[in-house]
Amino acid sequence: MEINIHRHSRYSPHGPGGGNQPVAFWLIIKWLCLTAAVLLAAYLIEGIHVEGFAHALGTAAVLGVLNVVLRPVLFILTLPITIMTLGLFTFVLNALMLKLASIIPGFSVVGFWSAIFGALIISLVNWLLNVFIQDAGGGGPGRPRHPADDTIDMEKRDNHWE
Repeated sequence: MEINIHRHSRYSPHGPGGGNQPVAFWLIIKWLCLTAAVLLAAYLIEGIHVEGFAHALGTAAVLGVLNVVLRPVLFILTLPITIMTLGLFTFVLNALMLKLASIIPGFSVVGFWSAIFGALIISLVNWLLNVFIQDAGGGGPGRPRHPADDTIDMEKRDNHWE
């Protein structure tokens, strides 16, 4: 009797969630989604200006780094006020991240409300694009695990399983 065990890890070299694409592919896809969200926010919000696609790419890269490095620290530090405002303060944190990303030449955010609405648009568009890309690709980051993703390889030898 033989049983096979394989489990796809989200840290697999073939992409998060056991997808067929490498992790670098999904990072580039997420970067492009964030770039599209930045461009849309600049188009819709009067106080946000991007000089071109290259500046939007740089802004998306800086936003990604800020969201990975600085945002968790700020979230922990502002947790009491976030709880008191029932989570609404996270919009202020997102606006702060967007305002900090305006250090990139060719990208500027003028005003508090422009940052708030820009962060809201960027968050929504980025989320929607990532959801559609995951659905279309049949995998990728955040793909829910399916029981068929696991197989078991075991072989019985001399009254014990290997």
